[in-house]
Amino acid sequence: MKTKISILFVLILLYSIIIIPFTHYMKERPFVEKMGYLPANDALKFLSADQKQAVGASLILKVLMYFGGQVSSKDIEVKATIDYKAMSRTIHSALHLDPYNLDGYYFAQAILVWDVKQYQVANTLLQYGMKYRTWDWYLPFFAGFNYAYFLHDYPNAAKMYMRAGELSGEPLFKKLAGRYLQQGGQTAMAIAYLSTMEKGARDKSIRESFHLRIIAFKRALLIEKAQGRFIADHGQRPSAIQDLVLAGYLKEIPVDPYGGKFYLEPDGSVNTTSKFAFAGVMNH
Repeated sequence: MKTKISILFVLILLYSIIIIPFTHYMKERPFVEKMGYLPANDALKFLSADQKQAVGASLILKVLMYFGGQVSSKDIEVKATIDYKAMSRTIHSALHLDPYNLDGYYFAQAILVWDVKQYQVANTLLQYGMKYRTWDWYLPFFAGFNYAYFLHDYPNAAKMYMRAGELSGEPLFKKLAGRYLQQGGQTAMAIAYLSTMEKGARDKSIRESFHLRIIAFKRALLIEKAQGRFIADHGQRPSAIQDLVLAGYLKEIPVDPYGGKFYLEPDGSVNTTSKFAFAGVMNH
């Protein structure tokens, strides 16, 4: 009996001396030290043989566990010491092994975009995933949001929302595509796109919504064309839309059907105080 107690005491002592400090040590170590160094993607793919999906899922799970362990459970505060670069590399490796794994893209969108501010890196991953998850509207939706909201790249935002709209059939995405085409200086294309959507819409309220936006964009296009003629004649942009009326390029300032007032942005693009949406309605 004394022997068993002695062994138990020694084990507890060893645990206290070795395991607890080691656990604490590992908790504070960089990500790569916990994960081990990964070989190059092609080598990893070769070594994974027919277990690519399992290895890819395992890598993503480890990243998720690592990240979860770095986040305070009390205030959800993300630590500045998190090794985001290593996490990003691991996610890339995992998706190289299994490009169909949705968790990797979700994680990229959630962490790379919002915590690390690596919008273009996240979009590159999302566009890589679109080659494989050809039915998934989430990926172009995420990429479209990043292009519009963070990167202010409206032509690419429109392109992504067009794809999301085609895959999902969701009218909102199609309207967003039209709006960003207009913001990207492609108003005529936005009108053509929305006109096609209007013809294909089966729901009356959706058709009317498309129609109203088309009217608004056609009026914005009138201003754009008048401004183009003004610049051709005077060699400079007008300071305001009123200048186009006074100079005879417009009969009157077009009325925004959403209740706003058209104006010229500093770069010459046409915008409206309504942002092409009714007051109180989400701006899309």
